[in-house]
Amino acid sequence: MTKPVLNAALAGTLLLLASTAQAHAPTDIAGGFNSGFLHPLFGWDHVAAMVAVGLWGAFLGRPAIWLLPVVFPLVMAVGGALGVAGIALPGVEIGIAASALVLGLMVLLAARPPLPVAAVLVGVFAIFHGHAHGTELPHAASPLAYSVGFVLSTGLLHLTGIAFGLLTHLRFGNTLVRAGGAVIAVAGAWFLYQAL
Repeated sequence: MTKPVLNAALAGTLLLLASTAQAHAPTDIAGGFNSGFLHPLFGWDHVAAMVAVGLWGAFLGRPAIWLLPVVFPLVMAVGGALGVAGIALPGVEIGIAASALVLGLMVLLAARPPLPVAAVLVGVFAIFHGHAHGTELPHAASPLAYSVGFVLSTGLLHLTGIAFGLLTHLRFGNTLVRAGGAVIAVAGAWFLYQAL
C-alpha cells in the first residue's frame, strides 16, 4: 500500500469510530447496530485476535493480506448464527483466548504455512468469536443490525492490524511487527490462563 492509501484508510477508520452528536436518545443503542459495533472493541481478547489476523495477513503478504481478513468475518457470521440459534459450542472462551495466543505466535515466529492452512486456522478461531457475539446478542436487538455492526467493527480491527503489519517495509519493521505478535501472544496466554 502506498502512503496516501494508508493515510486514507486510517482517516476512514477514525471517522467511522467517531461518535456523532445526537439531540435525542437513539432507539437501537441497547441492542442494534451500535451494540454490535462496540461489542468487539470492548473485549480485549477479541481486539487482540482480530488485530492479529490483519497483522498476520500483512506479514504474509498477498493474497493473505486480504484473504485472512475476509475469511474471519465471513466465518464469524456463521458462528454468530449458531450462537443466535442457541446451538452450543463447548470451550468458546478457551477458543477465543487460544486464538490470540496462537495468532500472536504465528506473527512472532514469522510462520508462513500454506495459505489454505492459514485460512482454516483463522476460520476455526472465527467460529468461536462469532458464537460469543451471537450468544451475547441483547434480547431486544435486531440480529441483522447487530451482526452488521460486529462484522464492520471486526473489519476495522483487521485494518488496524494490516496498517501495523505494513511496517515490515521499514528498516526495523519486521522486528516491530514480530514484537507486536509477541505482545498479542502474551495477552492471549493471560486470557487463556483466566479462561481455564
